[in-house]
Formats: sequence, structure tokens, C-alpha cells
Amino acid sequence: MAQKPKVVVTRKLPDPVETRMRELFDTELNPTDRAMTPDELVEALQRADVLVPTVTDRIDSRILSRAGPNLRLIANFGAGVDNIDVATANARGVTVTNTPGVLTEDTADMTMALILAAARRVVEGAQVVQTGGFSGWSPTWMLGRRIAGKRLGIIGMGRIGQAVARRAKAFGLSIHYHNRKPVSPRIAEELEATYWESLDQMMARMDVISINCPHTPGTFHLLSARRLKLLQPHAIVVNTARGEVIDEPALANMLARGEIAGAGLDVYENEPAINPKLLKLPNVVLLPHMGSATVESRIDMGEKVIINIKTFMDGHRPPDRVIPAML
Repeated sequence: MAQKPKVVVTRKLPDPVETRMRELFDTELNPTDRAMTPDELVEALQRADVLVPTVTDRIDSRILSRAGPNLRLIANFGAGVDNIDVATANARGVTVTNTPGVLTEDTADMTMALILAAARRVVEGAQVVQTGGFSGWSPTWMLGRRIAGKRLGIIGMGRIGQAVARRAKAFGLSIHYHNRKPVSPRIAEELEATYWESLDQMMARMDVISINCPHTPGTFHLLSARRLKLLQPHAIVVNTARGEVIDEPALANMLARGEIAGAGLDVYENEPAINPKLLKLPNVVLLPHMGSATVESRIDMGEKVIINIKTFMDGHRPPDRVIPAML
């Protein structure tokens, strides 16, 4: 019988996923769920055939350069791979996989939740009630903005962007988007979506901006201070993608000055650190990176990791292999 591959998992995963991994592989789990230090990641890479990191584990070239001779696969538990230096891994003969597709619907749900929460001041209202400040209904108190009839500008029209568009269309929003290239005519017709080649022009005309693109060198601070200034004063910015896409200090300053109406953020530029100014603002809804945090999503992600490992170890190309050209 062939020896089982040594699989090191960096964080605690759902119980059904861990049980299946132990059955299939020589699996080393992290029951404490404490994030590994860089030195601990190096040690894991030195003893593993397969590393299963999460999106919070930074596997850069410095760490990869110290990997052991048996490391053959990094099976990322997450769709984004900006935490891994994929080019260096490939150059060292290490395959990288991810878990695309399984978190699409949950992340799109959270995007809509943030749009509604920011527009209708849901968190502000809840806090008033919970702190005993609700003294009765008033015609002009806690007024938010209607979202039906407003323009939604989606940045990144991949799986998640399209799922957001379907939900938003049902809420009566007009769908607009900026992407590297237009979606197919069939999808554009289904979503009644308008393509903007110029992001600047789209930003200046939208009521709500939703960021649904990956973080790459090309999208770092895509919403720069200059570009954020193009937004109208009543606009709302929602981000369930990656924090690095927004210039966070610039966004915080504009929100504090009332130059834009609000924001809903699930991700942050220096996560888990959050700009202190954002924490003090009443017109921001802040969530702890929970866009894909459903039982179903996390189990589906684990199953994809297992399939990628098993396929690779059986000598076949894993279904979710990531190559630098895809980034």
C-alpha cells in the first residue's frame, strides 16, 4: 500500500473536513486554530508533502525558499491566492490550488446585506435600540436612502459580481459594471447590465459601488484617493473582496468629512488591523471578514481542497490549479 502523503493544515477546519482528511492522508491538524507564525509556516513547509494554508497565511518567496524537498503542493483553503507567491512556487516545482466557485452565493448575499445595511443605517438603528436610546417613532429620524431605482456600479464582473448583479436587479437597482472586458451578450442581456470601459466615468455616476474583483498588483488601490473623489456625496462603497483594492485612509477621511454617505466593509487593507478612524464613524458598517462564513461554504471549500490533493497525488492535474498567468 502506498504511503499516505503528509498534509499539514494551518488552521482549524470544519469537523467533517478534518475527519475526511484524516481518513485519506497523514494529516497534521491545528486544533487550537491559532495562526501560525512565519517561522512555524517554514517548519510546516519543511515537513509537509502538502500544505493547506488559509487566506491569512502569507506564503511569500522568503518562506518558500526554505521549504523542504518533499513539498509538492500548496492546496489553499480559499479562492483568493494573493497570500501565496504563486510564481515562486511554480518555479520551485510546487503546484498551487485554490477553492473557486463555492463561496460565490454567500459572498453575494453578504454584499447585498452590506448595501442594505449601509443605505438604511441598520447597524446604527440596532445600536440605538440595544443601548436604550429608542424613545419612539419620528417622521424625520434615522432616515436612510431607498435603493430601488438607484445605480449600482460593480467592479469585477466575475462569478461573484454577476451573483451580486442578479440579487441587486431583483431589488430594483440599475446594474452597471467595469471589468477588464465585457461579459457575454447573453449575460449582459439577462442582467440588463451596462458596461463602462472607463472606471472613472462609472464611479462619477453611481449611487452604490460594489468591489468584487481580486487583489492583484493591477488592482492595488484601484480605488485611489483621486478616484474616490469622483464619487457623489450620497454614494455608498461596499467591499467584500480584498481590502487592498481601496486606499483605506483616503476612504476613512472622506467618510469622516461627509464627502461620501457611507460604506460597508467586510475586508481591510491591513487586516486584521482596521483604520482607527473607521471604527469611530457612524456611517460605516464594519464586519470581520465573514462574507463566506456559512457552514455550507466552508465544508464545500474543504471538499475542494481534498479533491485537489487526491487528484494531484493520484498523478493527475488538480481541477483548481492556479498558474501565474491566471492572476
